[in-house]
Amino acid sequence: MNMGKRWRRKNRINPSDEEDKKRERREIDKQSQKVEKQACKKDSEICETQEQTTLMQDIFQLLTKIAVVCICFTLVFTFLFGIHRVKDNAMEPALQDGDVAIFYRLDKRYVASDTVVLEYEGEKQIRRVVAVAGDVVDVTEEGVLINGSRVQEQGIYQDTLRYTDGVTFPITVLEGEIFVLGDNRTEAIDGRLYGAVNIGDTFGKVMTILRRRNI
Repeated sequence: MNMGKRWRRKNRINPSDEEDKKRERREIDKQSQKVEKQACKKDSEICETQEQTTLMQDIFQLLTKIAVVCICFTLVFTFLFGIHRVKDNAMEPALQDGDVAIFYRLDKRYVASDTVVLEYEGEKQIRRVVAVAGDVVDVTEEGVLINGSRVQEQGIYQDTLRYTDGVTFPITVLEGEIFVLGDNRTEAIDGRLYGAVNIGDTFGKVMTILRRRNI
């Protein structure tokens, strides 16, 4: 009987010990939660840093692509193609004031009826080739004569006349030269004033026209 009492006293749980254990568990739980919060905070900072890095990389790649496109565009329209805005009515009705012409710089093997970009007195202009090297050009009451034969021109609606202050006809076009006229024969500043044009002084052959549309 005494033995049973002693055993119960020995194994009885001390309330203060129980409280200590509870406090220990709470401390352990707090430490665990603190560690978890710190880990989550670090993960969040890492994710945010990664997102910022990814965003910067995307912006850099986009700027790089834009720069490459701009460089390619500049190279293409510096060495291969050119752009010229029509600023007169000398080529009406084929070209009108405000049209944008895209011309090819590398092909200067011109033939009659080609439209070319050239410069006269510091101003670029577009004119039509009517004669090439070896041709004899004359302007008479009959119209434009090439090697003695009247030229049948499409899209020309005015008579071709000489200019009183222009060159003396007939003209022989030399090697490396072309003779040009504007389609609007009554107003165009063309070969009737400045004669044959050196091919080296031309910029290229017109490939296409972007027409301005009134809204």
